[in-house]
Amino acid sequence: MSEAVADSGLEAFRADVSAWLADNCPEGARGPGQIATGSTRIELEPDVKLWLDRCAERGYTAPTWPTEYGGGGLSPAQARVLYEEMAAIRARSPLMGMGLSMIGPTLLEFGTPEQKARHLPPIVRGEVQWCQGYSEPNAGSDLAALKTRADDKGDHFLLNGQKIWTSGAATADWMFALVRTDFDAPKHEGISFVLLTMDQPGVTVRPIRLISGNSPFCETFFDDAVAKKEDLVGQLNKGWTVGKRLLQHERSGIGGLSGGARRASPGEGLARAAKKYLGERDGRIADDDMRATILAYNMQRAAFALTAQRANEENRSGTPAEATSIFKLVGARLQQNGADLKRQVMGVRGLGVEGFEPDELEATSEWLSLKATTIYGGSDEIQANIIAKRVLGLPD
Repeated sequence: MSEAVADSGLEAFRADVSAWLADNCPEGARGPGQIATGSTRIELEPDVKLWLDRCAERGYTAPTWPTEYGGGGLSPAQARVLYEEMAAIRARSPLMGMGLSMIGPTLLEFGTPEQKARHLPPIVRGEVQWCQGYSEPNAGSDLAALKTRADDKGDHFLLNGQKIWTSGAATADWMFALVRTDFDAPKHEGISFVLLTMDQPGVTVRPIRLISGNSPFCETFFDDAVAKKEDLVGQLNKGWTVGKRLLQHERSGIGGLSGGARRASPGEGLARAAKKYLGERDGRIADDDMRATILAYNMQRAAFALTAQRANEENRSGTPAEATSIFKLVGARLQQNGADLKRQVMGVRGLGVEGFEPDELEATSEWLSLKATTIYGGSDEIQANIIAKRVLGLPD
């Protein structure tokens, strides 16, 4: 297919998507506001539920996933067009969460046909929320030191131990977890990757309140919790390979490589916020210094986005491998810098807690919440070590 024909096809697709979005994206699903996570414990606003249902029916909640599991079957280029057109009308993502960005892509690579058929369609439809059971009190950066044990009981594993920083555990339906199934094996071996339900008696969740005022992180305790054998992903005692790949999917999402659900970047509203709070002159931001600062930041974002696009196009297997650490390291800093710039242009209105406009409250929460991006998914120091060892080939 010639480049001109391909471009023509994309433009026709863009026109179709634009028209569909105009007809189907409710006003209550545009701008700041609620985004569905799939949790059965959170009541959705009517427009948010309508937006989710309409996108799920079209496969737009997971646009690049195979149609056999409810995905849209779109190419990366088509998905990029979809996200661009959503951004143009300030449409929020119809669905977000670890189901789309982490466990879903991992099951597409490592899951059995039965596991894919059972778990992927509910994710696409927004009927289930997932959380991650990785870090432990004494196994954070050194994740392979985890101690949560899973004893083989025939048709199931019995789990005992503790996880921490379990994002979304308080409202999640399922967890994917790394557990130790062989205590005599070397540290990076004897680990298995399992799935388990969160509504069982053996699982206790305690939310941890953060500086942003939210409590997405939790402590999770297992006391004879059950993970069925049919929910073992990959081989017994070989879960470290699966777990590392999932982390690459997580980092690709944080770093802007992911083809999953789109969440607006703080940088997208910078110029709009600056004009509102600093004034405008001839259609431009009135403050010359801030205009130059925002221009430089937007150039960095554009260069980063183009580099991510090139990395995705050069990688034939989907999510890149060790390179995800580069994008996570840089992408997390860009997100934090964008949120900080937005707070600066809004002045005291960017520090709102109560009695402020929705955009202002969103900016404050975003600024505080994004402080964690350089920690979760592997801290900056961990990413730098991976880059040094796996990408640059430097000695230990």
